[in-house]
Amino acid sequence: MAQRVLVVDDDRTVADVVCRYLEHAGYEVEHVGDGAAALDTVSRRPPHLVVLDLMLPVLDGLEVCRRLRERPDGVPIVMLTARGDEADRILGLQLGADDYLSKPFSPRELVLRVRSVLRRAGGEPAAAPPVRLADDGLEVETGPRVARLRGRELTLTLREFDLLAHLMRHPARAFRRAELLERVWGWSFGDQSTVTVHVRRLREKIEDDPARPRRIVTVWGVGYRYEPADG
Repeated sequence: MAQRVLVVDDDRTVADVVCRYLEHAGYEVEHVGDGAAALDTVSRRPPHLVVLDLMLPVLDGLEVCRRLRERPDGVPIVMLTARGDEADRILGLQLGADDYLSKPFSPRELVLRVRSVLRRAGGEPAAAPPVRLADDGLEVETGPRVARLRGRELTLTLREFDLLAHLMRHPARAFRRAELLERVWGWSFGDQSTVTVHVRRLREKIEDDPARPRRIVTVWGVGYRYEPADG
């Protein structure tokens, strides 16, 4: 059964191209042109993924993203942003978007990003075998993609989970942001602030004091590392 993608964009020309490429890639595609219609559609028939433009009538993309992240199903979101809207892009990532593309973009690249996010959401086998990672009350199981802190299940986006799992797989090793962008996102280039935003969000969820992180620490001039409790 084909996976369903909801495209939310009020630019009919862009939407037609995006829908055509996604349909050609084998997805079942539905299109709406404003934020309120997007929320209504998701409520009636939740898609497997939402391609969400930020500049929308009625409700803008950031508000749509925020409301979608309040849902328990955690539908994946790929944002479309105007080039140069860095503040909105970062805010979208902070709200929980899983990926983004800046306009103008290659429709083929969008299809690849959608495929990558859906693959991770569907729990398809990754290069590394499933493992259970544990450290001082923090547990990550990569098979079922579950993370818990002191027994309480954490609500993580796809990228947050993948980033945490990657860092915990390599305790005490410092990674440059460019390395994390390539290993976790699969991007050989891109905005490295994406990593910074996701690290900040993870700290808010796993650190006792996010302002003074103990688990995911900053290595000045390099990037980040996961510091195990027994390290």
